[in-house]
Amino acid sequence: MSRLQISYFSEETTFVLKEKAHVREWIKNTISNEGFRCGALNFIFCTDEYLLTINKQYLDHDTYTDIVTFDSSEVEDLIEGDIFISIDRVRENALKYSKTERDELHRVIIHGVLHLLGYKDKSDEDEKKMRSKEDEYLSKRKF
Repeated sequence: MSRLQISYFSEETTFVLKEKAHVREWIKNTISNEGFRCGALNFIFCTDEYLLTINKQYLDHDTYTDIVTFDSSEVEDLIEGDIFISIDRVRENALKYSKTERDELHRVIIHGVLHLLGYKDKSDEDEKKMRSKEDEYLSKRKF
């Protein structure tokens, strides 16, 4: 049985995640609810520029984004990976969509987890399912 290892890091930002233990438990419950186990997950909170560099270097995308997810899972039902989140983009999107920064951050966090669970968002149909899953798991937060 794999030990739950969810870690949080900051790169080029002073952002520090609040409610770490609650977020960790929420992520664990989401993964379990989808029939998977949680291995090593790293959330790296960063700036727009830092994530743009990652996006260009590894994905050949020259665009700003709120999240980039790298799946390092090697066992079928074990979720592992690195999830880079732009705090600049989260803050801007929270204003744009009239959400709290906390809710927008949690949406992006669970979005990355859902990608690792196999959910896609490239087609309209996939994006609709992804949004539905985000809403479902956001509603299951107990904090």
